[in-house]
Amino acid sequence: MDQVDDLKRCLDSFRPLNPAQAANLQDAFDIEYTYDSNRIEGNTLTLMETHLVVSKGLTIGGKRLEEHLEAVNHKEAIAFIRDLATRGEDLNEYHLKCVHGLILRGIDPANAGTYRSVPVHIAGTTYVPPQPYLVPKLMEDLFHFLEANRAGMHPVLLASAMHERLVTIHPFIDGNGRTSRLVMNLILLRHGFPIASISGSPEGREGYYDALQACQTGGSLDAFHRVVLGCVKESCLRYLAALAGGIGPEEEAKGAYFFERIKGAL
Repeated sequence: MDQVDDLKRCLDSFRPLNPAQAANLQDAFDIEYTYDSNRIEGNTLTLMETHLVVSKGLTIGGKRLEEHLEAVNHKEAIAFIRDLATRGEDLNEYHLKCVHGLILRGIDPANAGTYRSVPVHIAGTTYVPPQPYLVPKLMEDLFHFLEANRAGMHPVLLASAMHERLVTIHPFIDGNGRTSRLVMNLILLRHGFPIASISGSPEGREGYYDALQACQTGGSLDAFHRVVLGCVKESCLRYLAALAGGIGPEEEAKGAYFFERIKGAL
């Protein structure tokens, strides 16, 4: 945690940012986060296509309508949590259901923002989520956990724990992963960290799911915490590189869109 705290102090030394610079950086990171979070769930839009759909309102030939909606909805859900963080509001059940409602808006209106009433099974894992009649009490316990640890737990660990606990409860029919990652990032934003994106690459997705399944089947939380901590460190380093005027090969490899947006923020 010492490293991430040092990175956070370095970020704070640049604040307050020039508004135009801050907006450019936020937009670049938010588009990339939308791309990665949706890619984890199987969305096939590229980073550039995600940018064109979200920022330019374009449609991409050969891509499903649902994939377009997932991109637009996720970007608006990020705007929602950013607004909560700016206003100093902490997560509550109403906010959580609003986030999920945005994620499934226009995709599954009947279940958007509503706890599930049927059992669910998750493909590719032996973990079986709780029965639906247990969900309301488990969610009540989740918010008690948040309240009890809001002040005493390191914000990165709290963000990671809330992510793991929420996706393990799996309170919604669909959209649990994206919602849990948004909850994680709301907590990070509330404590001054930049958006942290879990990579949607095959390797990133596999490591993320392996660590998550280990928690859900009785293993230690340590591996999952390490995944989240690594993502937070990377986001801090890349944010600092942009603020300091350094664009390296990793940023360039992310694609022309991200590279150009970061350059525009310098």
